[in-house]
Amino acid sequence: MMWMLAERYVTDNNLREGLLSREDYKPFPAIEERHKWSEIPQSLKKFWMDKGESKLNHPWPTLTATLYMDYIRTGNRVKYDSALLGRRQDLAALVVAECIENEGRFLDDIVNGIWCICEETFWGIPGHGYMMQRQDPLPDVSDPVIELFSAETAALLAWTYYLLRIKLDAVSIMVGERIQLEVKKRILDPYLNRSDFWWMGFNQERMLNNWNPWCNSNCLSAFLLLEDDPQRRAAAVIKTMRSLDHYLERVGSDGGCEEGPKYWIYAGGTLFDCLELLYGASGGMIDIYDEPLIRQIGSYIYKVFIDDSSYANFADSSAKVHIPAELAYRYGRRIQDARLSGLGAMEQKRKREEATQLEFSAMFRLLPALFHYAEIENDVGDAPYIRDAWLDGIQVMAAREQEGSSKGLYLAAKGGHNDESHNHNDIGHFIVYCNGSPMIIDPGVVTYTSKSFFAERYTIWAMQSAYHNLPIINGVEQREGRQHQADDVHYRQEDRLASLSMNLAGAYPDCAEITKWKRSISLIRDPQPYIEIKDCFQLQRASDDITLVFMTPHPPRIEGNGSIVLQDELHNTLIVRYNGDKFVVSAEVISLGDEVMRGIWGDQLFRIKLRATAAVKQGESVIIISER
Repeated sequence: MMWMLAERYVTDNNLREGLLSREDYKPFPAIEERHKWSEIPQSLKKFWMDKGESKLNHPWPTLTATLYMDYIRTGNRVKYDSALLGRRQDLAALVVAECIENEGRFLDDIVNGIWCICEETFWGIPGHGYMMQRQDPLPDVSDPVIELFSAETAALLAWTYYLLRIKLDAVSIMVGERIQLEVKKRILDPYLNRSDFWWMGFNQERMLNNWNPWCNSNCLSAFLLLEDDPQRRAAAVIKTMRSLDHYLERVGSDGGCEEGPKYWIYAGGTLFDCLELLYGASGGMIDIYDEPLIRQIGSYIYKVFIDDSSYANFADSSAKVHIPAELAYRYGRRIQDARLSGLGAMEQKRKREEATQLEFSAMFRLLPALFHYAEIENDVGDAPYIRDAWLDGIQVMAAREQEGSSKGLYLAAKGGHNDESHNHNDIGHFIVYCNGSPMIIDPGVVTYTSKSFFAERYTIWAMQSAYHNLPIINGVEQREGRQHQADDVHYRQEDRLASLSMNLAGAYPDCAEITKWKRSISLIRDPQPYIEIKDCFQLQRASDDITLVFMTPHPPRIEGNGSIVLQDELHNTLIVRYNGDKFVVSAEVISLGDEVMRGIWGDQLFRIKLRATAAVKQGESVIIISER
């Protein structure tokens, strides 16, 4: 075990003395420190004042027992989750508006919001109720489990009291005392007293993912802002570092996020939040920003950047990701990576108000966005169009025609295994963009329901290999599980080409009757750039039940025998060439009823299927994809 944090700092006798006390820890200006608040750009002030004013005399809708039970009864995760998270977003908007204006106009609504949240039985969501010892349609008030949103709630209340302490105490000292009581009972005490929460990593009963740094960052915020006892404060910092070490041990040296670029915001991004909290609370003593792994975790996000808000979206990631501009910018500055900080600056310029958006009420993201906004605006912020990237830990490659430009062809492909966090059965899968426009795609993820993370996950079409750009062999798809993995994986990169090859046979169960299926996925840059998908296979018996699948958001146009044309609304055009003697082509419409997926692709997707015309025991297929 490499103790990147614990061994370096827990054994240091100066750790407890080096930690700032609650009164001395001042990461951001409170409301009475008017100088910094007055320097916030006027456009930003107006944005947040408008948000706050829209919540004046807020009714704070009730979170009923039956609304909570709707998850168990129907599988719907949206209704209750949206209501719960909406409360927190509304409170944060009111807090920021009051800090900007400083006239007391929002205080009554803030107090009502705090009181309503403190009276909630459970600060988490129904989908995480599985963590409670007694399983029931309603949460067990006697079992204060720490999950993502209970931890975030504690942090939000802690930041609210930190920013408005003088004002809230003037209204009633009971407000602050209630915050401290509820956060201590629900988060601080369980965090110190229990080590059985799976996301902590101490029992190693399941893989760690974004939950580890995400929960730790919010629990740590609550301790630093509310805990007066120096021994409990130090114990929490030590436990956080040990837990984070377990997470870092599981991240490959490539720093890749197997959960996909959307989840980098909550995996690598909240790891950075943890490191910033530790750095600030120790006066800069706890500092691992020079570690290669920390740099690699940061650089992952621009290695899978395609163009605009498009990223190579394997696993449960959407194809469009709006990364927090301030997060990428500050992370890049800390590790002295101009590409990462440039991506953050570019994101802020691309959508001016993006840095002001509040997602999951994370005040430790919002406050830096406010106070660093002007600095980020002044950064040039060039887009990091990396020509070649290879993440050997998660076995993901990306390649484009030329460095520094989104023009031309872009290819991303993956190997790996089918037990990744937020896994899709997608070994050997690839995506193709043309001039920054999606042409052959990964559909992404649908709205989460009760099926999304448990036994029924792979009944959802978006998780199945049959809806990725992969072969279906003898009518059989890939299967989930760590045993289903790519082998003989090789990445090759040179000026002329970038290529990833692997044997896919292990991704399929025995009933597929595959002896070997070698897939090579290549971008050839000259003389005329094109993408080649080559499948060389050997089966246990001759079969004509072989189908190659390609997913696209554009209606495919079949031109003659062996040619398919894909064109987007901007007239970017790809031609897909295949051996018309070996395959017959068909296409079906996939109607999209899911709100999340419709928001990315519109009303429909198309699934192109190339089916073998003759029974073969072994053979080769070559697909050529090029601009027209």
